[in-house]
Amino acid sequence: METHSLFNSYPLEDYRAHRQEIEASLHAMLERGHYILGGEVTTFEREFAEWVGVRHAIGVANGTDAIEVLLRGLGIGCGDAVAVPSHTAVASVSAIARSGATPVFLDVDAATYTITTGSLEAALREDNSIKAALAVHLYGHPADVAGLQVLCDQRGIVLLEDCAQAHGATWQKRKVGSLARGAAFSFYPTKNLGAIGDGGAITTDDDKLAVRIREVRQYGWRERYISAVEGVNSRLDEMQAAILRVKLRTLYARNAARRRLAALYTEGLRELSFADAPVVKPGCEHAFHLYVIRSKHRDALMKHLLDAGVPVALHYPAAVHQQPAYAAVKHGSLTQTEALVPEILSLPLHPFLSDDAVQFTLDAMLKFSAS
Repeated sequence: METHSLFNSYPLEDYRAHRQEIEASLHAMLERGHYILGGEVTTFEREFAEWVGVRHAIGVANGTDAIEVLLRGLGIGCGDAVAVPSHTAVASVSAIARSGATPVFLDVDAATYTITTGSLEAALREDNSIKAALAVHLYGHPADVAGLQVLCDQRGIVLLEDCAQAHGATWQKRKVGSLARGAAFSFYPTKNLGAIGDGGAITTDDDKLAVRIREVRQYGWRERYISAVEGVNSRLDEMQAAILRVKLRTLYARNAARRRLAALYTEGLRELSFADAPVVKPGCEHAFHLYVIRSKHRDALMKHLLDAGVPVALHYPAAVHQQPAYAAVKHGSLTQTEALVPEILSLPLHPFLSDDAVQFTLDAMLKFSAS
């Protein structure tokens, strides 16, 4: 089955839209000859921190490392547990395991697909080794940080954010990445803010934590070649920082384009009884990294759309607790997670997608309705 020509490649179109600025920025960076933790990284860290609305951003090699380094910076590791949704990209869980901590799977809200205070409270009753909760702003919708923070404060654990899919999402007009003790971002090429390669960052308002994270990301050095603490090698490189600085300037506009296209989808889906559009809770602004619908007829609908040339996808085909590598990880009831996994379907969405492509998708869905 071939993808219809209306559906262009997001990473390629994103590069083409910024090509002249990116190439000029890379040329200047290459001529300076400082390729690891130089001026581009320092400047991007400052600009990204300002954009998120925090005092510190620390660049790392990728989004998975961002979670691991954040946990290490907090001293969370062997013998500790971290609560995390089972319905997430496996990277969220892999990073916890790499830090030495143990993941504890939580259930999610049926509407937003983000962890609930009820699921966290139940886990805390069962496991006193939980030291942190990782709120994943899945698909671009903010988690219930207000309720989660109250519970975390009551129980003396740390609330953290996984913002890999939510650059620019807001809760009560505050951007994700500024809502908890620390947050992790990914700049994988398909993200709302994507590098041309891997990249990640950690954001925080905690001055002491920022210092420790900077140490951990580079061997634990406080002075060169002397490791004061056990660290790793996870540095955002100068090339990716230069690219990200260019793209950051247009991120507001690109997110606005995502939201406009998402609104077209949502309006069109009103005519269809077999698919439910994403929900946006009051006080939240969705980043629409992905536009994920639910349908009881998901598999048949997916085949129909792929046959029509619409590049739909599954995010994700299995919850993490359903995957062999993590099948032994303990968890409580995951009723909502297990109900949604066989029903979710991601429709094409990125800021360079045309209105015609959205309409083509909706028309194809309408034909499925009539079949």
